[in-house]
Amino acid sequence: MTKKTGFIGLGAMGHPMAQNILKAGIPLVIHDIDAGKTKILSESGAIVASSPMEVAKMADRIVCLVETTDQANDVICGPEGIIHGASNGSIVICMSTIDPLVAKRIGADLDKKNIRMLDAPVSGGTGRATEATLSVIVGGEKQVFNECQDIFDAVGNNVFHIGELGKGLIMKLINNMLGITNTITLIEGLTIGVKSGIGLETMLSVLKTSSGASAAVDLRVPRIIEDNFEPGGTMDIVYKDQELVTAYAKQIGVPTLMANVSQQVYQMARTAGLNKEDSSAVVKIYENLADVDIIGRK
Repeated sequence: MTKKTGFIGLGAMGHPMAQNILKAGIPLVIHDIDAGKTKILSESGAIVASSPMEVAKMADRIVCLVETTDQANDVICGPEGIIHGASNGSIVICMSTIDPLVAKRIGADLDKKNIRMLDAPVSGGTGRATEATLSVIVGGEKQVFNECQDIFDAVGNNVFHIGELGKGLIMKLINNMLGITNTITLIEGLTIGVKSGIGLETMLSVLKTSSGASAAVDLRVPRIIEDNFEPGGTMDIVYKDQELVTAYAKQIGVPTLMANVSQQVYQMARTAGLNKEDSSAVVKIYENLADVDIIGRK
């Protein structure tokens, strides 16, 4: 019999992921601080719980997908947290992108109550969340990973077990750092090109088939051409992720020069009021700095 699974955090990523878990035939118990976000899922058969603790009382495996480290800590270990409702042998799957050292501390707290934990952040954005084609990057014991394989297969088509608890988060932060810094260098290149009279569509065609090809090219340039900055990943989230990776790198003695510089560009965008727009909207900062119109310049 399929184990009942809990899902806490039904935002831009969580809602389509929870829908895909339901579609896979996995019974679901859900919770979000915004009760309105539970309506569609409840109509599809999910049970709505009043708190993370209540979710844990009804589920054997509980997914946490919230935005920040503090939120994840509160959902899992707070006064109404999972830890107070989970039964012996339950599994907490933290799919939030949070501080890996905090994740290990949370795991140790859960272990005292014989509650097991995986860190399983995802990569791919809202489009791939809807399509169930995310990359799922997992840390924790292999046996626990195996017990949750059906959940991972329901939301993604690339599932990786990296190693012990925390390693999934470290790998996710490395991946994010590369994508985020690449976005800044890409936009600097686009700015040079547009100011020199080369259109965005021409640059996209060349870059996609040349050594400058990257996921940033594929994802960001079409958005800039179409003036579409509906968030796949907001400026606030990108800034947070660079803060996480640079802070972790400091603790293990690794310099992160490019990550630190790119984070400051995103901070400029946040200060300019772009914090809830897609991270591609950082191009607006370069339009001002270089005194050139870039968006929509086909």
